[in-house]
Amino acid sequence: MIRITRTIGCIFMFCLIGMATATAAERQYAPDRKVDILHITIDVTPDFKSRTIVGTTTIKFAPISRPLEELKLDASDLDVSSVTSNAEIEAFAVTDEDITITFDPALRPGAKTAVTIVYEAEPKRGLYFRTAEMGYPEEDTHIFTQGESHLAPNWYPNYDYPNERSSSEVICRVPPEMTVVSNGRLVSEEVDPESGLKVARWLQEEPHVNYLVALVAGNFKKIESKYRDIPIAFYTPASLIEYAQNSFKDTADMLKYYEKEIGVPYPWYQYNQAVVRDFVAGGMENTTLTILTEGTLHTDESENVRSSQSLVAHELVHQWFGDYVTCKDWSHTWLNEGFATYYEDLYDGHKNGRDSMLAGLYSTSAYLLRSRSEHKPIVYRQYRRADEQFDYRTYSKAGWVLHMLRTELGAEMFRKCVKAYLERHALSSVVTDDFRSVIEEFTGRSFDRFFDQWIHHGRHPDLKVSYDWSQKDKLAKISVEQTHKVDEEVMLFHFQTKMRFMIEDKTIDREIVVDSKQHDFYFALPKEPNIVRFDPDYGLLADITFEKPTAMLQAQLENADDIIGRLRAIDALKKKKDKKTVAALKDVLNNDSSDRVRRNASSALRQIHTNEAFEALADSVRQPDARVRQQVVADLGGFYRPESFRLTKRALRKEKNPEIIATAIRNLGQYHHKDTRRLVLDYLKSKSYRNSLASAAVEVIRSLDDSFFIEPLRRTLAENERQFTSRGFARALDVLAHISRDEQDRTKVRKFLTGYVNHPNSSIQSGAIRALGTLGDPKAIAVIETFSGDDPYDRTQRAARDALRAVREKKQLVPDEIVRLRETVDKLNKETEKLRDELDDIKSRLDAKEQGVQEKV
Repeated sequence: MIRITRTIGCIFMFCLIGMATATAAERQYAPDRKVDILHITIDVTPDFKSRTIVGTTTIKFAPISRPLEELKLDASDLDVSSVTSNAEIEAFAVTDEDITITFDPALRPGAKTAVTIVYEAEPKRGLYFRTAEMGYPEEDTHIFTQGESHLAPNWYPNYDYPNERSSSEVICRVPPEMTVVSNGRLVSEEVDPESGLKVARWLQEEPHVNYLVALVAGNFKKIESKYRDIPIAFYTPASLIEYAQNSFKDTADMLKYYEKEIGVPYPWYQYNQAVVRDFVAGGMENTTLTILTEGTLHTDESENVRSSQSLVAHELVHQWFGDYVTCKDWSHTWLNEGFATYYEDLYDGHKNGRDSMLAGLYSTSAYLLRSRSEHKPIVYRQYRRADEQFDYRTYSKAGWVLHMLRTELGAEMFRKCVKAYLERHALSSVVTDDFRSVIEEFTGRSFDRFFDQWIHHGRHPDLKVSYDWSQKDKLAKISVEQTHKVDEEVMLFHFQTKMRFMIEDKTIDREIVVDSKQHDFYFALPKEPNIVRFDPDYGLLADITFEKPTAMLQAQLENADDIIGRLRAIDALKKKKDKKTVAALKDVLNNDSSDRVRRNASSALRQIHTNEAFEALADSVRQPDARVRQQVVADLGGFYRPESFRLTKRALRKEKNPEIIATAIRNLGQYHHKDTRRLVLDYLKSKSYRNSLASAAVEVIRSLDDSFFIEPLRRTLAENERQFTSRGFARALDVLAHISRDEQDRTKVRKFLTGYVNHPNSSIQSGAIRALGTLGDPKAIAVIETFSGDDPYDRTQRAARDALRAVREKKQLVPDEIVRLRETVDKLNKETEKLRDELDDIKSRLDAKEQGVQEKV
């Protein structure tokens, strides 16, 4: 599914609307398959002015084991005008969620039947319009769809669960100048002389699950390529085609690598990727057609700060894991997302070296290990909606579990198992045991415990590791203790790993097995090691506390052959503040071979936060790698001092990379300096790709919380709406409300925000409603209430509910009351001072009397 960014501070988490709802206590299972869906044909005509569709869907099916009296299809808010069939239909009933067709007589098992449904719809989800009336460039007018997890019924009726597969056909009728892309291959394309519309017919011959049916249509341009005999095409809205090559240039190389690594040829006829405006998240792996956010496109000037590699790789791998084989139900989502996440790591290792892959896993683990209170397992049935399954467990943690499995099995055996798993379950739905059973068959080993502790139970081990050296016995003692709470949700872990002892130029590895809460291991060594490493191959997901002498950490930091050792050393050394540590980190920042290590060294210096650490960063601003340069600029902004402000202004003058300039702009948010207002206003008015610099200035305005910017920001938004991205504009509306929230008269801002609450762009509309909540003006309640409702999936209603809650719960008082309150506080302060003076006088008198009594005594 849509990839979750790893900064899951990325993380770019999304919310796709699921159809399966339940209480938290209920367990979710795949529904019964009463029929076998054989083929589905969708004929759709979009109206770009009214943002509606007219559709005809024909579903061919056969009952499986019992006579069928009723066929229930998922259909969300479809205006159905007719249902016909080659069988006798007694009646059909339509609700907001489904269509029920009653047959009389009942259909016998195996009887091939077709039903045709004619309908109209004004989709709120599932199919999305991007038109000039909504604020998009007219030359980029288009539609796109999103099916996962249960959104497809918003634009055509279907059986919408991943335990069913069928071939599909999509016919779309659009103006002749437009492009249509769907699953499979383009069978025909011609202009209908009667309607004047282009009729494009796409056929997906191999069966796939319903949520992977996709359609993109509109004003697109494309670039083409090929890998072997597999056509590759990249589509973008017309105005964005110049940026396509930056994002998609590695696709053919990825196909070549994945075919070799996975061992199964690319399973489809061709591979297309399409960028759309304001996609619902990062990307979606529809069969043969991946749809991506425009945010993945980037300019040459961004250098290596921006890259589409991970996103493009992730969605491409899904063509095997998720499309060719698909999880049977959402509790096994990790079989789609975990594989896609790990194989993007493997491609990174292929292209950029193993150190880059390990550094990526280290960064991911830092996020995962913070999830201390989360005990849900990867395979989890007690979800309320399917979209709840698309989180760190099924992406990053599942990817890490596959890394541990590959480390334990070895790369070659892992490949054999994966290849057999795919070939054995090709074009079918799978559960976790399907994968486990293949591993056990090929290895002859039981993996019940491995899957039980990592997949079917929650969390990860917390380990306390300690080292002691006996000079007399020449023995190294390693103690390993599992410190996490063991209960029904989290097991006591059993795992195998290594200890590594480095004695000058000699490396000694020893295998250890941890199978108890606490264990002591002893190792005879020729002399005391200068480096001791636990899990040196980095094949264990665990929160490890391993206190080491500073000298050992320094030696570890200098080991060029051990990137994880260097990263762990940095994490330990950032807790120290001595000059030697700062000097060592400065050296790493400027000379290490890994950009990730250099960036972490920069962040460590920021955290140390001494004068020497600041000077080390200030001396290191000229970095050839843009990623490191950006990190140094950001970390210098973490020091509140005049020299930091000077260096920030220098970066704004000298830097050419827009990503780094935006970082420097954000640094301004902590400086209430005479130059700050001028700089922020300049960048607020600036023009840049995706308006990134003006958006950074908006972030600064929020940080400064300065009412000076109310009118400049309001004017900028009024004049330059289309320069902002939709989400960027919505955030800016909220910032305007934020800095206006304490004004005595909020009328002008309230009216300005109210002007956007009916905006046809849902991001801007919901953003304006939320901003009214941030503004906190009770006079906005009447407007907000008109959008409120109890639909948990309606974006606008959710925004209204949140806004009403914010206004009603806000402790902010009306301005007159504030004045009276301040007068009361001043009066109380004066009375308190008077009382304090009187008390002091009484105390002095008492002291004097007491002194007099003592003198008499």
